[in-house]
Parts: sequence; structure tokens; C-alpha cells
Amino acid sequence: MVTQAHAAPQRRGPHPLPVFLGLALKITRGDPGRMADILRGLRAYQQHSHARPPSQAAVAAQHGATRLMLHGRSGAPVVLIPSLINGPEVLDLAPGASFVEHLVAAGFSPLTVDWGAPGPDDLTLDLDGLIQQRLLPLLAALGQPVPVIGYCLGGTIAAAAAAIAPPPRLALIATPFAFGGYGPERRQAMLTLWDEIAPGAEASGLVPIELLNPGFWELDPARAVAKFERFGRMDPAAREARHYVLVEDWVNSGPPIPFFAAAQIFERFYGEDEPGAGRWRIGGRPVDPATLPCPVLNVVSLTDRIVPATAAPDAGGRLELDAGHVGMMVGGRARELLYEPVVRWLRGG
Repeated sequence: MVTQAHAAPQRRGPHPLPVFLGLALKITRGDPGRMADILRGLRAYQQHSHARPPSQAAVAAQHGATRLMLHGRSGAPVVLIPSLINGPEVLDLAPGASFVEHLVAAGFSPLTVDWGAPGPDDLTLDLDGLIQQRLLPLLAALGQPVPVIGYCLGGTIAAAAAAIAPPPRLALIATPFAFGGYGPERRQAMLTLWDEIAPGAEASGLVPIELLNPGFWELDPARAVAKFERFGRMDPAAREARHYVLVEDWVNSGPPIPFFAAAQIFERFYGEDEPGAGRWRIGGRPVDPATLPCPVLNVVSLTDRIVPATAAPDAGGRLELDAGHVGMMVGGRARELLYEPVVRWLRGG
């Protein structure tokens, strides 16, 4: 878990800043008053002194760049799988806004997957390769099957891993699976983004977060801009402002992902909807959460703009939340809406 604070990093986000400013001009139609408010919020964010303290988690196992980080020292183990995009920090953001902290307090020993910065041996791996050659060996290193919880794309990955090695319990939180549920316009927007970034990414073998952020901004461009207007009006010392800074730092950070993994996500998932159409197979096995031989908890947000409810898998017991994609994990009601129900489910409730 996180510990005491340390020196704030030099912030230059949101990344890429010129693209964000262009989006702000588009949304505000060049309104000088609104642009001044946005720039004031940007400056306040970049100069804020708050930072996430370093984690005290220990490395439990490692394969390639991917590590399994142990947070609790006693209690039943449970593995948390974050998205490949951004880092695992959202699972343990800050005291009082930490799923990891809550699990430890409930008597579990959570282990988080940290995908890490890809090394030379990782560059040839697509998503299936990362699952089979990185994630599954980490799970096997625990010596026994343990419950698995996947968040966002981490849930998609967890479902595929479970097709090969079913865990005792599987929770999928805000998980994109039926990519047809994004609708034709959003799917085409993601494919257009991929067409723009793929040539440079293929040359380097990596897709950095700076190339992916504009695609997420376009999911809700007005909100992406307006949140900095609101931040500029906050008291910098308020808890709300400090929380905003940590979330924005997480959104603007994270290691690059291998090109082939990104290509699979964009082309075969967004483009062809392989998972939702029942055509995704891994290790010769179909990836279908509805047919897994283990209890599945399917946590779906009805107000999620990143993973709409229509893109969630049709599997398991469904828990519907009224919270945003990030808010369900680190918002003020996360304990009530998500943490406590998941703990009850882990205990067999």
C-alpha cells in the first residue's frame, strides 16, 4: 500500500498537451473567458505540490517486465489485474481511496499485476502472448488457484486467462467484452485513431500513452476539457483537489504497451468484435465468461463513458452501479458501491 508523501513530479500533462489545447479550443469555440479558465486549471494542476506516495508492495513473482506485487502479509490471496493502459496505481490510489487498502483491512492479501515497461522480449507479444507467457506463469507461481479481479481491460484479460486456468472466483469490473456495444461511431473513431498512430508505433514496437489519450478524450471531449475549468476554481489544499491531482497523474502516466497487443485490441476487438462475437480463442479454448466453471461477478456501471454497459460481458451475477469508470474505483462512494459488495462476494455472499 502507499505510504507517506514525497516530492511532487514535474508535470507537463495532459499528454500530448498541444492536442489537448486544440481540443479545448474546439470545445470552447475559442471563447477567451473559458480558455483562460482552462489554462488557469492546467497551471494549477501542473504546479500542485501533491503526489502519490511510493508503494511499499513487494515483488512476489516476475516474468519478463510483468510483476506480481504483494500488498498484504497475511490473509487469503486475491489477484487484481488492471488494464494494460495506464498503471495499476488506480487500485491503490491513496489512503481512503484504495481498493487494495480495503481488501487488506478485510483480511485479504491482495496481489496486483504490474505490466511494467516492455523489454525486448515483450515486443513480439500480442495480448494473447502477454496472457499466456506473462500473466499465467505469475498466477501459477502462487502455487494454488486464487480469486481474480479484473478492472477495465484487465477484466477482459482476466476472462481470457480464466479460459485456460479457471480461478475459484472471477470478478469483472467495468470490463469491455462485447465491443459491438460501443456502437459504430465510437468503434470507427477508435479505428481512425489506430490508422493514425499505427505506422509510427509499428516502427518503434511500442504504443505510448501519449498516442492513446486523444482517443479517450474523444469519448467525452466536453468533460475532458471542463474538468480543468472546475479544478482551477478548487481550493488547492482541499482533499478534492489533492484527489483530482492523483487521478490526473494516473491518467497521464503508464508504460507503453507492445505494438502487437495494441493492434489486437484495436483491429480484432474494436474492429471485428472477436470477443463479443464468440470468435476469440486463446490456447485453443474459447474465451466466454458465461461458460466458465467458476462463480463470476459482473460489475457494470450504467453511467460509464469509457466502458458503457452495452459493452459488458453477458455473464455471471450482475452488479449495476451508478458511478463513472474511474469514480467506481476511487470516488467518494467507491467503498459503498464497489469495495464492500466485492468483499462480500469474495466471502461467498
